[in-house]
Amino acid sequence: MTLEEFKKVLEQAGFPVAYHSFPKREVPPMPYIIYITPYSNNFKADGRVYSSSLHIQAELYTQVKDVEAETKVELALKEFYFSKTETRIDAENCYQIIYELEV
Repeated sequence: MTLEEFKKVLEQAGFPVAYHSFPKREVPPMPYIIYITPYSNNFKADGRVYSSSLHIQAELYTQVKDVEAETKVELALKEFYFSKTETRIDAENCYQIIYELEV
């Protein structure tokens, strides 16, 4: 799966989506989704990379705890196995829900 294909999966949640960040003056109101690929998970065989998968973090940002928004993202990701964590970013006055998965 390409990153562009994965972006389309995330867009099914109905929120604005960007890779890494939105341009400074074009940040939409929350909720929105940012996704990044912080590393790959490689399988080695015969001294080389035999297969590789991308580790993706999809980050949902909301002003308040928004279970409905989380449910929409999770429905979009229903075909994937993911882990979910939540944190509050006091400096930005928002919540960050991180979905981690591999494709």
